[in-house]
Amino acid sequence: MPTVVIFDVGNVLVDWQPELLYRDMIPDESLRAQFLGEIATKDWHFQHDAGRPFAETSAELTARHPHFAEAIAAWGPRFGEQVAPMPGMAALVDALRARGVPLYAITNFSHEFWPPFRRTYEALFEGFVDIVVSGEERLTKPDPVLYRRALDRFGVAAADALFIDDRMDNIAGAAAVGMATHLFTDAATLRAALLDFCLIDPDIASSNEEPTP
Repeated sequence: MPTVVIFDVGNVLVDWQPELLYRDMIPDESLRAQFLGEIATKDWHFQHDAGRPFAETSAELTARHPHFAEAIAAWGPRFGEQVAPMPGMAALVDALRARGVPLYAITNFSHEFWPPFRRTYEALFEGFVDIVVSGEERLTKPDPVLYRRALDRFGVAAADALFIDDRMDNIAGAAAVGMATHLFTDAATLRAALLDFCLIDPDIASSNEEPTP
């Protein structure tokens, strides 16, 4: 049975939806769909998770799409506005804390976007022992080197860890280095898994209350 929990952040602990920022900035639905689906794509954003500076990626994208210059420029400074609390997850983190389970995270996240985001969600991350940020390491999940580096830094044996992520490729990478895994879909399903692993108390009530950022 695992004795520690290692979380992914985006789309697990919090809900990442670029639409949240751009609904007002680009009110035309077709233009907004074009911007998010063809220009400021998740593949483009993944460069930030790998450590590329936003100044570089935004300049390149603006040169190709100058008519979207304002929207591109907002992506980095206003990244926090793309994120919302994930229903039910604050309660599960509290339940793990109450049980004394050591908490960690390995996140694909820009080293530039991470500090202001972390400050906004400080209550959620209170008590986390350590968090590995891909942009700081210049490595991204599911690279096994990142998992091993994180485990070494945490001082945690792979066999003692439960890794939670919303992407199957990241789950497969964690399993390959020896961690127990859970593919995240929602808080209710995760709560059942945590009960199966005896990581939270059975009498902990489910809750959708979230910390106010």
